[in-house]
Amino acid sequence: MAVSKTNKKKQQCYIAVPSQIINSISSSGIQSLLLSPKKKNPSFSVKFKLLLNNPRFWVLFLFVFGFVGMLKLWFNFETLAPFAPNPCGIFQEKTSFLNDHQVSQLSIGALNLGNEEKEEEGDEKSEFWKQPDGLGYKPCLDFSSEHRKTSLDIVKGRTKYLMVVVSGGMNQQRNQIVDAVVIARILGAALVVPILQVNVIWGDESEFSDIFDLDHFKEVLANDVRIVSSLPSTHVMTRPVEEKRTPLHASPEWIRSHYTRKLRRDGVLLLRSLDSRLSKDLPSDLQKLRCKVAFHALRFSPSILELGNELTERMRSKGPYVALHLRMEKDVWVRTGCLPGLSHEIDEMINNERKRRPELLTSRSNMTYHDRKLAGLCPLNALEVTRLLKALGAPKSARIYWAGGIPLGGKEALQPLTSEFPHFFNKEDLALPGELEPFAKKASLMAALDYIVTENSNVFMPSHGGNMGHALQGQRAYAGHKKTITPNKRQMLQHFLNSSLSETEFNRIILDLHRDSLGQPELRKAGRDVTKYPVPECMCNGTMNHSST
Repeated sequence: MAVSKTNKKKQQCYIAVPSQIINSISSSGIQSLLLSPKKKNPSFSVKFKLLLNNPRFWVLFLFVFGFVGMLKLWFNFETLAPFAPNPCGIFQEKTSFLNDHQVSQLSIGALNLGNEEKEEEGDEKSEFWKQPDGLGYKPCLDFSSEHRKTSLDIVKGRTKYLMVVVSGGMNQQRNQIVDAVVIARILGAALVVPILQVNVIWGDESEFSDIFDLDHFKEVLANDVRIVSSLPSTHVMTRPVEEKRTPLHASPEWIRSHYTRKLRRDGVLLLRSLDSRLSKDLPSDLQKLRCKVAFHALRFSPSILELGNELTERMRSKGPYVALHLRMEKDVWVRTGCLPGLSHEIDEMINNERKRRPELLTSRSNMTYHDRKLAGLCPLNALEVTRLLKALGAPKSARIYWAGGIPLGGKEALQPLTSEFPHFFNKEDLALPGELEPFAKKASLMAALDYIVTENSNVFMPSHGGNMGHALQGQRAYAGHKKTITPNKRQMLQHFLNSSLSETEFNRIILDLHRDSLGQPELRKAGRDVTKYPVPECMCNGTMNHSST
């Protein structure tokens, strides 16, 4: 503790300085700055007292012991002389929140702290955070006069009702709900709020209103399709006709020809498993309706939205962030016919699981693992994600939010990412104690939280395709073509395997491969989902009229 005499009454002024700082300075240096002068030299004592009352001395004092970072940690500006009315005010601040590494580095790293802050500021301005040129495309949902005219009769209908049961995870259910609304419109029927089938894998019994804002859903679609919470009393006793033979990619004409008569006769039609049952190529008004459901009507419930936005703000609090959707769970490796490459034992476990249950393999069972890898059909592992991000210019200080299930191999599977990008978080890391408890046993609600934080990120990249990646690609395009990196796995993996490439050459090649895969406007091609590629049906450029209905 440093002490100095400041007046005739020998009042003592105490300045709280961490012992680590004191130890880093020589004892002679401390004495020369702080100890009172010897009485045998009165002229020097007078000069020293004058020095203590000089503001410039205190500025120098603060610079030596505090620098910018130290001032924030230990000193209270309001009590420091000469700014305070009582120059002998005693102040002290706890430093228990510092870890051992920080404490040991404080005395030699104060200047480096300022340099790191400058580096982080530079990182935030790096090319990596630059958003793609949206070419002036904006939401455009101007329905035709024929659609609006037909709507009057459809929303007044009280005789035909469509019931649907949707399955799968939250994002898969979301896609089916979009198509259910469109099918109801095609049939001119009222849509009973979709029933969410209990997920046999996660045991999630969430209902529609647990995940989505039901009132908002009804309100947004009020002029297109009538939405009812349940069948009216006139139809409750009616046994719904269940149709199980809907083919993949059915056209509106097929749906009308096969269901209209049954619906008129029985009043209620029940459809299950709508995944990919409706054609991706529909008339313009129906495509716009798809976008209206996906991007406007399907808003998450207030409780999910509130926490999701809070988690987003915690990620944003220190600058831009990247969101990764990592598909590294055990079932993903089994279904895709790929191997995680963590160890020989884990690869063997996946192979054996696939042999025991060959029905889990989604497609192309005749392909070897190596062929699948080179064809771009496998999820990227943590090492590949890390190399790709680095090649695309992601700074080491980048904050990363990762969405997805627990990866096979646990934390060790993520080690290449966490060692290169230490600011690595998921919802469990960001949530306060108890915040996730209402959602803990609801996989769909947890997925919705991931969706919100990921949707709001500055940069998004999925490690593999899938419903969530596709939905977010379309959502981010509709929001103004926010940067979305689509890994060019088919072309880049051969370079990952080429050990003769220098890091500089590798980075140049990877960057060149992805110049057109960063979320720029991309016209929808036949067979593609408009909710993934909303241009041109749902978005117009600056030369056309547009409306965000």
